Amino acid sequence: MILTNGFTFPNFIIDVFSIFMFILWFWLFITITSDLFRRDDISGFLKVIWVIFLILLPYIGIFAYVLTQGRKMALRNEDRARKARDELRQVVGFSAADEIEKLDRLKSTGSLTDDEYRRLRAKLFD
Repeated sequence: MILTNGFTFPNFIIDVFSIFMFILWFWLFITITSDLFRRDDISGFLKVIWVIFLILLPYIGIFAYVLTQGRKMALRNEDRARKARDELRQVVGFSAADEIEKLDRLKSTGSLTDDEYRRLRAKLFD
């Protein structure tokens, strides 16, 4: 009924909003399914149930997954990033001793304050 008046500004706004909601759903769907299939703490059967739920009830499924798994999803992403960083350090040859030496040089030239030096040095051991 709203869309029978042809091309009007309210119809344009409704179209833009609809496209935005579809793109948002699609982005969330990809994010959630990638998280879902990377998980190793649930069975394949439960993954299939989640995918069916996400497809049959798209927005409710997305909201349910984010509400029930949101915090764990963030922790899993953080763990994956940490593992990738550690693997990259092993391949590149990162050495904490080399980084401490660089920090010492920066501190001795006055480029770093004592607080910055302590903070960056502590960050190396995280």
